[in-house]
Amino acid sequence: MRTCVERHGDELIARRHLPAVPDRVWAAFTSPASIAAFWGGSHADVPPDSVTVDLRPGGEFVLDTRAPDGRTGRLRFVYVSVDPPRELVFDEPVTGLRTTVTLRPARDGTDLTVHQRKLPPELRTDQAADGLASILDALAAHLRHHDDGDDSAPSNPA
Repeated sequence: MRTCVERHGDELIARRHLPAVPDRVWAAFTSPASIAAFWGGSHADVPPDSVTVDLRPGGEFVLDTRAPDGRTGRLRFVYVSVDPPRELVFDEPVTGLRTTVTLRPARDGTDLTVHQRKLPPELRTDQAADGLASILDALAAHLRHHDDGDDSAPSNPA
């Protein structure tokens, strides 16, 4: 199964069924080691030591990406709402992009929706939609191949 992504103006909506309970999916979205394992999708690597998570409203999560051509970038997000294991809302402060991750229990796992709003013009592309799908496909592979034995708590730099 592949991720379904829809584009509507300045919004992207991705949906994916995951064969893992919401608590496991939540852990993947909130633990540094798991974020590093899937966040780059097929288009970038995320060095595990670059990921920090301060899981609270107003807290940040930060990660570095490294593209196959060697380009690097730093991504920084600020949590707006943290409602385990149901919903995460976070903003990218530079562009104003808001991402809402919603987890709904399903009979055999979790139905995941990632809704991005206020996409800047450079992210209103098929390439950006494919990138989001790639990230969620990598998340599904990570959940299939790892028992999420990452018992590390989200890091708190404070």
